[in-house]
Amino acid sequence: MQIVRTDSSNTDFLQLVRLLDAELARRDGSEHSFYAQFNKIDTIKQAIVAYENGLPIACGAIKAFAENTMEVKRMFTLPEYRGKGLASIILQELEKWAEELHYTRCVLETGKRQPEAIRLYQKNGYSIIENYGQYKGVANSVCFEKKLNCG
Repeated sequence: MQIVRTDSSNTDFLQLVRLLDAELARRDGSEHSFYAQFNKIDTIKQAIVAYENGLPIACGAIKAFAENTMEVKRMFTLPEYRGKGLASIILQELEKWAEELHYTRCVLETGKRQPEAIRLYQKNGYSIIENYGQYKGVANSVCFEKKLNCG
């Protein structure tokens, strides 16, 4: 497997995000348009794509959220590659990148209809926090944070 650091202009990243959005639209139903407005990717400077034999199979991204905080965004693994630890590898690489950029914390939001994502973040040391920003008061949202090892 090869991990490539890139940005939101990468065509493989864009292809994986389209698949992610289609899956989220199925899971979230009528609520999808609410979430979609917060998932624009045109200005993401830190994105990761994982490849196996040249095929893009998973992705994730981070974007500046606050002075010392990055927000994890657009995590996705092709269904046939799930359950192999790829999401954890991508998440750890995103955290490493955030640390290199001198950020001290990562936050993220996921949906209650994504139990595998909730397990992923808890397994990787993320703690549930009060819903932040646009997710305050949204019953389907779960927000997390993790303190990073730099600072």
